[in-house]
Amino acid sequence: MPVKASIVGGSGYAGGELLRLLLAHPEIEVAQVTSQRFAGRFVHSTHPNLRGVTRLKFTQIDMLDPCDVLFLALPHGSAAAQIEYFAGLAHYIVDLSADFRLRAASAYAIWYGKPHPNPAWLDKFVYGLPELHREELRSAHYVSGVGCNATAVNLALHPLAQAGLIERAVIEVKVGSSEGGNSYSLATHHPERSNVVRSFAPTGHRHQAEMQQELGDFSLHFSATAVELVRGVLCTAHVFLTENLDEKAFWQLYRAAYGNERFIRLVKERRGVYRYPEPKILAGSNYCDIGFEKDPHSNRLVVISAIDNLMKGAAGTAVQAMNLILGLPEDLGLSFVGLHPI
Repeated sequence: MPVKASIVGGSGYAGGELLRLLLAHPEIEVAQVTSQRFAGRFVHSTHPNLRGVTRLKFTQIDMLDPCDVLFLALPHGSAAAQIEYFAGLAHYIVDLSADFRLRAASAYAIWYGKPHPNPAWLDKFVYGLPELHREELRSAHYVSGVGCNATAVNLALHPLAQAGLIERAVIEVKVGSSEGGNSYSLATHHPERSNVVRSFAPTGHRHQAEMQQELGDFSLHFSATAVELVRGVLCTAHVFLTENLDEKAFWQLYRAAYGNERFIRLVKERRGVYRYPEPKILAGSNYCDIGFEKDPHSNRLVVISAIDNLMKGAAGTAVQAMNLILGLPEDLGLSFVGLHPI
């Protein structure tokens, strides 16, 4: 019997990617997809890449039937407000929003500027980044989303943080326009968005809370810049080290941490334009590419990572986490390797 999965909030970019993945997943039957705005319409009217793939129509949230796995791809704050209702419909919940990412309600209040709408549920959720919480996810019933910027940073720096090698880190991410979702605003209007390199969060980005939660207690400074991409995150982290080690030591550290990880690739080539991680070649894939270079003149290590924000930063990791909680092969339904247009 296939596993029945439904998606709440399937009309957005992450919801559309999630639907694409689940429709092709060999163990999943997509039962329902909700959209309050587009209820009654075929899902391919919003996601035209799914023409001929499915005849599903969007339904209202209050028309949901029980299922095995319920994915929540709602605006921030919506999942927490209705979590009791959703929990009554499904054995497992995977939430893509920010509602249950932070373990402490006090941290949520600081970074989101308001009290958490349902703090009693925070400790029921496992942070949904498999590379950091694999064993917890195997026995989880409720899985939180992951911030796309936080995913790029957490995977880039986790081996160093675990080894106690970070004195402080200064990090910038360059992000594509899809990170802002499919709601329209002046910032996403093409004449305003095109040709930009725009700093939109020099300080105070909410994903920093996830970085500090997952990486531990060291001085971390984070900024975010919008660039002319649609999909993709490129993280450049300047890490000032507690020990001035040579580059060979870092290769050993990262290989020990990630050598068996299906979706992490260590990238450092001697020649060519793709010597370091590059979001362009990751579009549609669940990979995180990580590279680094040691500054020979100081104790600074520059760590670079790249992901597709809609995949490894959202829908792809959600499916990877689902595979774990269902006891399926972790990479099932996630084999697409991305494109290299030439």
